[in-house]
Amino acid sequence: MPWLQAAHAIPIMEQRELVDGFVTDILTPQLRDLGLSSGRIGIDQANLSLVESMRENLPDFEVVDGDSVMQRARLIKLDEEIPLIEEACAIGDSVTQRALDETKAGRRECEVAGDALQTLYYLGGEMPHVVTPYVASGEHMSPPHRICSDKLIRNGDLCFIDIGAMWNGYFSDIGRTTIVGKPSRRQKEVYTAVYEGLMAGIERMRPGNTNKDVSDAIVTKIGEYGLAEHLFSLFIGHGIGMGANEPPYIGESLPGATVYDLQPNMVFAVEPLVWVPDVRGGGGVRIEDMVLVTEEAPRILSRVEYEDRLLL
Repeated sequence: MPWLQAAHAIPIMEQRELVDGFVTDILTPQLRDLGLSSGRIGIDQANLSLVESMRENLPDFEVVDGDSVMQRARLIKLDEEIPLIEEACAIGDSVTQRALDETKAGRRECEVAGDALQTLYYLGGEMPHVVTPYVASGEHMSPPHRICSDKLIRNGDLCFIDIGAMWNGYFSDIGRTTIVGKPSRRQKEVYTAVYEGLMAGIERMRPGNTNKDVSDAIVTKIGEYGLAEHLFSLFIGHGIGMGANEPPYIGESLPGATVYDLQPNMVFAVEPLVWVPDVRGGGGVRIEDMVLVTEEAPRILSRVEYEDRLLL
């Protein structure tokens, strides 16, 4: 961001003496150089030690929440940000495809993740969308197992891949479920319900609708397959950009959750998850796409193919 002038590192440890030294020896002179002796300082991310130190050592300043302001500013992407997200998606697509290609019986989940990360860094990606790449097979998807392990992938296993990529500070978040060998009828039923739910939700991602409309469409469609009780409906999607997971959220039904009107240049990762217990080879399926809201129609930014073998 070329408009940034002064930038200084802050202590990543919470040792109070280091934090106090930063506030008194670095931050205070910077404020003085800017001609500031009082006012409000907004903080978007900080540990408690830094907040307390600023309030004690800068008594003429009011330390306030700056995170909510930044979150609101990031709800709608600038036109210049969209190509950066598209490039992150292109890398994420290749990372996902590499993982799918390497998902074979006899391989370990962690091996598949390692192969995918090699592709990520080879293509210039900066990191996956989360610290721990998500490769979960068989029973590790019912219920979902967040961290990939040394579990062997077996014939008949469903396997979920969710790694994504960050490029130039912007994230992509792409997920696909595949099958090793021949799927069972029940696995196809679950996959088809998730796929149709995802498509129904994406169709509603237009100006004039809300994030709740998207959530309702997904829940309704999956319910038509008799799987509503197995849908993880609390969290179905999220905004994405400079943060891997940021507002607006889809499916968040907790008290205080915000209903947003969808607007052009909002970008989402939509990821319905259904898991059915006691299915041989696993009964958990999640499919995740990146979607850009436009004036005309939703535009899917992720391009990895779906698993036709799992569709009814």
